[in-house]
Amino acid sequence: MLNAATRELWEETGLLLGARDARAGSFEAPRGWRGYLATGHLPDGAALRFVFRAITPPGRPRRFDARFFMAEADRLANDPDDFTHAEDELSHLHWVPLDEARAIDMPFITEVVLAEVTAALNGTDQPGVPFFNNTGEISRFERL
Repeated sequence: MLNAATRELWEETGLLLGARDARAGSFEAPRGWRGYLATGHLPDGAALRFVFRAITPPGRPRRFDARFFMAEADRLANDPDDFTHAEDELSHLHWVPLDEARAIDMPFITEVVLAEVTAALNGTDQPGVPFFNNTGEISRFERL
């Protein structure tokens, strides 16, 4: 799971969370990993903190079972303001202060995740990882 998160971070933003390793170029890598490994790094998820899990309610046209992570920007192996290596899926990438991000009109689940991130950064979060569980007929907010 942590390797997938580091690869997604690279793919979506061009930001590199990993450790330089001479072996990186010696692997027969699947397509999604080739650009990452070409940087000379291997994934290192030690900097990631698992902060939330959410499953989309049934009946939605697009469903997901998502895990959300955060990491300190100083743990990145490249410039946190350089998004030039990002894939084309996202555009206009830039950092927004957390309080400003929380003021943007966004999907409910994103608002909930950002509230949990805020609590984690303030040290007021509860033990366990919050889980918005929609696997059954009744939506439940649990802790893993």
